[in-house]
Amino acid sequence: MSRKFLLGLAFLAGCTQSPIALREMGSFHIGGREVELSGKPVREMVLAPGGVPTTIDSNGKYLVEAMYVQYFLPANRRGAVPMLMWHGGGLTGVTYETKPDGGEGWLTWFLKKGWDVYNSDAVERGRAGWAMYPDIFTTEPVFLPTANPWERFRIGPGPGSYAARKTNPGTQFPVEHYEEFMRQNVPRWTSNDTPTIAAYTELVDKVCPCVVLFHSQAGQFGYKVAQARPEKIKALIAVEPAAFGDVDQAARLAAIPTLVLYGDFIEQDARWTTIRHNGVAFADAVNKAGGKVDVVDLPQVGIKGNSHMIMMDKNSSEVAAYIQAWLKRQGLFR
Repeated sequence: MSRKFLLGLAFLAGCTQSPIALREMGSFHIGGREVELSGKPVREMVLAPGGVPTTIDSNGKYLVEAMYVQYFLPANRRGAVPMLMWHGGGLTGVTYETKPDGGEGWLTWFLKKGWDVYNSDAVERGRAGWAMYPDIFTTEPVFLPTANPWERFRIGPGPGSYAARKTNPGTQFPVEHYEEFMRQNVPRWTSNDTPTIAAYTELVDKVCPCVVLFHSQAGQFGYKVAQARPEKIKALIAVEPAAFGDVDQAARLAAIPTLVLYGDFIEQDARWTTIRHNGVAFADAVNKAGGKVDVVDLPQVGIKGNSHMIMMDKNSSEVAAYIQAWLKRQGLFR
């Protein structure tokens, strides 16, 4: 990041514009590999109405499994290291951008505080692009029907609640904008964890030391990349991690301060009770290996009503402030 200049950039935060001064912004792709395909049929196609036919030969070399990263570097930098934001399954970096109700997302919130923010679309998601199935992506993509996250992310109390528009009492998710949230869902594959970890590791090698904030499916990515590069990770923030690292390598996380956050309504959902139990068990393994993992159930600290999509809930800024205070206690904020 050699260029030093100021950009006046207006972000839409809720319904008001709040200008943010940047010293730099940009994007790049990282990771991936070259694959060569052969034996594919050669076709003649018209690619646009009224266009001239062209020959499409799908045989040849492809660059696949790269990841997209967008960064925003504030003029008044106060975070001691950059913050990397890693999204969950079936989602993209939009997770941390403007919220479904138009409110300010965590990307903007932490940027305003003075953090360098790197937000990514992981392998197979959004601007990272896709690869051919089954030639390269070896399993079918998974698509979520509209009811699924409502019932699975603790917005409503389980099966049938979306059809009835029934919510968990006191939910902070902006349910009147739920369909806006569903518009950002993308397909996911179950066979791409290895290239995703490889791309995230390459990202850490490029921009870190850093703080990594990760959500849901990215639990395993955050923990495993930190286990591979413990010297480059200054803190981990695990937001309802749904997957975990290698418990046999728990000691490799011992020197990394870690905050694990869980929202509300977990005890009412057997699936989430198990996910939390597994997450706490992994945190305990790290602590037993000499680590310092703080597991926080938000209702126990007075922050109530959170769904699995904590960063999109109406009280997301309150949770962000809790994270910010924790990072400051780790000596990572100037």
